[in-house]
Amino acid sequence: MSRQTTPVPSLGNTPPRPLRADAERNRRRIIAAAQEVFAERGLEVTLDDIARHAGVGVGTAYRRFANRQELIEAVFDDAVQHLNGLAEAALAHEDPWEGVVQLFQTAGQDFARDRGLRQILLESTHGKARATALRERLTPAVDAVITRAQQAGQLRGDIEPTDFPLVQLMLGAIAQHTRDIAPDLWQRYLMLILDGLRHDRGHPTPLPHPALSGTEFDQTRT
Repeated sequence: MSRQTTPVPSLGNTPPRPLRADAERNRRRIIAAAQEVFAERGLEVTLDDIARHAGVGVGTAYRRFANRQELIEAVFDDAVQHLNGLAEAALAHEDPWEGVVQLFQTAGQDFARDRGLRQILLESTHGKARATALRERLTPAVDAVITRAQQAGQLRGDIEPTDFPLVQLMLGAIAQHTRDIAPDLWQRYLMLILDGLRHDRGHPTPLPHPALSGTEFDQTRT
């Protein structure tokens, strides 16, 4: 008499694991928390810090991301895509010069408020190779905005795409130095820089923020 065996279901018919949607929600939750923590405190925070900020267990964080580096890459891949979108929007502006102004202003807002973004793209805190790769993804879009304004005779001909991150580095340093006293002060210096970048201007651009008083300047040094 032959033995009867119970058929084993094929792997292809295995239903999806019920926690898949929850796992993806947790992943996005951790990324959102990391964006906030990196922006405020920089890249030195731990994965445990981010898990606490996200309101998930540390084990959950490590199931979604093997280590802090993997999470950093997920967060700043999204950030570079966003910056590329800002450059594309600037390129679509009908006025080439206003497109340059728009790009420097909108990107400047991101760099001013996001300490982690400055560290990874401008200061190479996360490693030079990774920072270079991220910046190279931005270069073609920034180059297109700059080239269009130069061809229109509105931007100095000696400006290069590599000037863009260095200007943002200067503005980021101002934002970091004055964040508790005058968090928007960087916009004043952006206008001064933009006046220097313009090929031909008839008059100085009004500055959007007053200079610090002597007392306020002293407060930034405490």
